[in-house]
Amino acid sequence: MRGFNPNPQWPNGYFEVLTELGVGKAYFPFFAHWVRLFFLRHLKGRRRQELGRPEIQQFLKDLKNDPSVAAWQVRQARDALVAYYEQFRGISLAESPSRKDSPNPATPRSGTSAEPTSSPVPLPRPALKTPSRIPDPPPPPARAGRVDWPKLADAVRNALRVEHYAYRTEKTYLYWIRYFVSYHRWQKPSTLAEPAIHQFLSYLAVNQKVAASTQNQALNAIVFLYKKVLKRELGDFSDFPRARRGTRLPVVLSREEVQKLIRAMDGTEELLVRLMYGTGMRISEALRLRVQDIAFDRNEITVRGGKGDKDRRVPFPATIKSDLLQHLDWRRSLFEEDRQKGMHDVELPNALLRKYPKARYEWRWQYVFPAPEYSKDPYSDAIRRHHLDPQRIQRAVRKAAAETGLVSRVTPHTLRHSFATHLLEAGQDIRTVQELLGHSDVKTTMIYTHVLNKGPLGVVSPLDTL
Repeated sequence: MRGFNPNPQWPNGYFEVLTELGVGKAYFPFFAHWVRLFFLRHLKGRRRQELGRPEIQQFLKDLKNDPSVAAWQVRQARDALVAYYEQFRGISLAESPSRKDSPNPATPRSGTSAEPTSSPVPLPRPALKTPSRIPDPPPPPARAGRVDWPKLADAVRNALRVEHYAYRTEKTYLYWIRYFVSYHRWQKPSTLAEPAIHQFLSYLAVNQKVAASTQNQALNAIVFLYKKVLKRELGDFSDFPRARRGTRLPVVLSREEVQKLIRAMDGTEELLVRLMYGTGMRISEALRLRVQDIAFDRNEITVRGGKGDKDRRVPFPATIKSDLLQHLDWRRSLFEEDRQKGMHDVELPNALLRKYPKARYEWRWQYVFPAPEYSKDPYSDAIRRHHLDPQRIQRAVRKAAAETGLVSRVTPHTLRHSFATHLLEAGQDIRTVQELLGHSDVKTTMIYTHVLNKGPLGVVSPLDTL
């Protein structure tokens, strides 16, 4: 690879982003190479922030037309640039409804992961990450025996929406199905039998060494394709090599570490972190809170449509009541500003819009933690104010953890683990913690008994008894 530097020193922050996306260190030089090559070809006296979606698309087109560049390298170059702009620089590559001629410096969106430098098939992106707004290189033209990918993608998308799958799951399933048909050289899935599925799943486990959960995710997507879209029952192909499923303990912070983390934050991010730690909510659940879900008089918060589409109630931490009331005062003023602009409608779940057509304009349905800008709804293409991007909170937590010197890998989900562990340490029964977390099986909750500092499963090291 011309101009390739096997030991790049630039930029360290970019490499940290790649690490968070699950890119192995062995691929860092290749990702840095594509970013350097892009700037070399398109910078030409311009500032880096002036480059955006059009230049990246042209760069990828030039690479695609270069016979010395493989298709998987084009996809790797795309991922490298998306990670640089959206994850590292915080410059969205999505087209803005008001500024389509220049990059929109909005809240960054989720990116994609690494692709191999020695295999013709890309590595999977991180599970349940929203793929980039920059499209994949187009599949070969449809002809006899080859799949019409846009038509198949639309059919899969419609089937997923009929079943009320989450948007993130929709993007993930489409990725795996595209991966599956591209692995088999774009043959029609209807012509592929169980051995083809066996071969693909074996490839993921043996060649790509994916995690067991990643392999299961690919399997679920393929099974959905055949059962719900192609209306075909699959035979037995359960003898494919399965990725090893190891036992992993959650990262848990001590109470003192949680206090340090919160003190290192401010603003909306601090309020959200306190709320997540105080209630055990997932980050997606906290961001999707509506005004009507918070009951100040009953000291409870209702989590709507959590994992598995289940509702539950969690305790309302008394220490954040006054701060949350001040936040809602500010939120109400923002709602009134949107009302003056005619931009105060909000997305409603499932078919509530048909049942209550005026509900989307009501204050009680507004998101508690709104996005700073308007964005396009991926389902209806309506321009409206959505909730905060999860990446904003993830970055704030990562920055605060670095400032406080925490050596553990701290994410917003670590607060949920800490919530459960600290309740069990305080003597709360495991069934109550199970209900607060929304776990279907108590076995899932029991993982926290393995990280207790004390309790029924706590033991004293024999060294301490000498």
